[in-house]
Amino acid sequence: MNPLSASQLDAWRAFLNAHAAVVRRIDRDLAEAGLPPLTWYDVLWALYRASERRLRMNDLVDHVVLTRTGMTRLIDRMEAAGTVRREAVPGDRRGAYAVLTEEGVALLRRMWHVYEPGLARYFGEAVGEQPTELSEALRRVVASCAE
Repeated sequence: MNPLSASQLDAWRAFLNAHAAVVRRIDRDLAEAGLPPLTWYDVLWALYRASERRLRMNDLVDHVVLTRTGMTRLIDRMEAAGTVRREAVPGDRRGAYAVLTEEGVALLRRMWHVYEPGLARYFGEAVGEQPTELSEALRRVVASCAE
């Protein structure tokens, strides 16, 4: 394997800084609108897209950038807010599903009305009308990490 070139390292740092800046700004926009942070949206979206709008907790971790401990704590907060509920996995005493509630669907929609304009402003305008090259490069990054 070849070492990173200076330009590759610069691209990595630019990617990390861009991601952090956009997430930080969208989190601020959500907070100003009286909404929870972006990590809530990520969980709600993963559950919304899942079959029966539920995922095993262990599988949910793969859809959101959180540790298992962080996910458990987040689901605790989201359950207290009524946006998700836990259900036991039949035949698995320790297993649990996170299930999207109707309140969670409603929150997802409210959050999107803040999130989407933020994405358009902070990411879309900067990327421009033809983001294909960036998308392809990022897909190659994901593919290189596949096990």
